[in-house]
Amino acid sequence: MAVQALTDQIRKEKAAERYPPLFKRLPDRLFAPLASANRLQYWSLLCALHAKRFGPEAPLPPSRGFLMREITADIAEELQYQDWAPDGDDVTPATPLAIRANMVFNRLREAEWIRVERVGVREMVTMAPAVAHFMNRLVEFAHTGPEFVSGKIRSVEANLKLLLEESTDGSSLQEAARQSRALLEQVRIAGTNVRDLMLEIGRVDATGEFVRRFFDDYVERMFIGDYKELRIREHPLARRQEILRLAAHVQQTPAVRVRLIQWYLEKQAGRDPMRAEAMFERDIQKVEDLRRIDEYLDRLDDEIRRANKLALAYLDYRLRAARPLDELIGQAIEAVVTHGSEAAALSPFAPGECIAGERLVSPRVENKRAPPSSLRKQVMSPEQEARARLALMARDRRTMSLPKLAAFVRQQLGEGDSMPSLALQVDSIESVRALQVLCTVAAANATSSKLLRANARAMSSGFTTVRMEGEEDQSKGISHLPFVIVNPTKTVKGGSK
Repeated sequence: MAVQALTDQIRKEKAAERYPPLFKRLPDRLFAPLASANRLQYWSLLCALHAKRFGPEAPLPPSRGFLMREITADIAEELQYQDWAPDGDDVTPATPLAIRANMVFNRLREAEWIRVERVGVREMVTMAPAVAHFMNRLVEFAHTGPEFVSGKIRSVEANLKLLLEESTDGSSLQEAARQSRALLEQVRIAGTNVRDLMLEIGRVDATGEFVRRFFDDYVERMFIGDYKELRIREHPLARRQEILRLAAHVQQTPAVRVRLIQWYLEKQAGRDPMRAEAMFERDIQKVEDLRRIDEYLDRLDDEIRRANKLALAYLDYRLRAARPLDELIGQAIEAVVTHGSEAAALSPFAPGECIAGERLVSPRVENKRAPPSSLRKQVMSPEQEARARLALMARDRRTMSLPKLAAFVRQQLGEGDSMPSLALQVDSIESVRALQVLCTVAAANATSSKLLRANARAMSSGFTTVRMEGEEDQSKGISHLPFVIVNPTKTVKGGSK
């Protein structure tokens, strides 16, 4: 019974999400000005008032609102630059500007875009919080540009990781669910947007305009900004399996589940335990729906490939059709006038019917490629394996790391405090490479550059070098100025004695 009740509650939550009560939050006549003949003018007015008075970028408004004459003055200033339809509203271009501003103000007031409250003897104008929030969403939607999948994926993963911390509440899960649903919706509608855009561009007659619209609207302003990088391994979308694992962990861990359901119980569900659990399961399901994103991406790839083929075929047709037909027809007429019946031999057109079945191009047959064969595993022969191992051994012997250099110096010094470079035993590849590095360290220590001396100090672990006076030595097979390797620890101890 409990499982059935939870299932029914989840179904109710999904139905409430599918049919949200919009007009419980917004006035019934809010869309009336935007559905009139002068809808573009009303929209411009609302954008101007939003930017100047009621929007987030406007100065901080007075706590009681604006004076009515200030708002009508803003409307009048905007009206003088607009052309209004003569028979869509009571407002006409012939109406005086002040009267038109008052009429528009009353129309917005009736639609409840703005509200008027009497404060003493003055009428103050404000915008309801729900209406202002809705206006912000409309402006944001009008400015929508290419979406980036990487940002939403990072946000979902970061919010799910926060849920594993005890101090995190269910708001992070709600945000992850919201971003997951927005991501799926964006990828889903991208294919439809591509189809609609190609249908719109296909109505363009001029070839130049078609090319401009295709590259400006389709290529430059692609609906998913990082579409080209979606399939690479470094893209955050490649971590969707990790996101699904985190969602399953949150759902199946009792401590995390109880903590999040308790937050839904206190903040969202009105103290209804069944509804709180249903809302928790609903948000988890939104995140788990990310496993369907591959289906949407495959469909989007098909739409984009179809759009590219359509554009290329259209351009190919236009380029082939743009032949100088007027010149050919003019030449034919001139040949008939000049040569009479003998003009047939001089005509640029081929004999017979211009359009006939045998002249039509045969349909293009698409050659289906055979599926690729499985990758073959290359097996090395014993000789190749031996050569590869010898190459690795040779590389390792010639590689001089800092630990190997320190071990070489300790072996050469033994119990001594110092040793000149002329006394070093150079009888192997490793010792030759060590001497090369020691020469580099000694040369760096002998310079006045602080950076070079700091690098030399980082390379000489447990020892240091001091340049000696003398001529260049070539007895070790490597020409270098002589130096002394000193163990500073033993030198200090000896000095203290």
